[in-house]
Amino acid sequence: MGEADPQKTFNVHDAKTNLSKLIERAHAGEEIILAKAGIPYARMMPLEPAMRRKRTPGGLTVTGSIPDSVFFDPMPEDELELFEGNRLEKYGR
Repeated sequence: MGEADPQKTFNVHDAKTNLSKLIERAHAGEEIILAKAGIPYARMMPLEPAMRRKRTPGGLTVTGSIPDSVFFDPMPEDELELFEGNRLEKYGR
């Protein structure tokens, strides 16, 4: 593993005490080494940029078309009654 930089090496107790600060430093790009009994034990570093998904406009765009009737035709009576809660007793509610 090589020689650890003492400025970036923290024992477990110090890491617990300053965890939020260490996470911020790692998020900013710094590599933090966690040590147990003075021996480097684990590494804290930022996630790779590929793991932070970039949003793309139109990502939820429907790939087909929905007919206007879905929006503009009246609902059938049975669906309308369910929507208004008039037939819930039929379903045990």
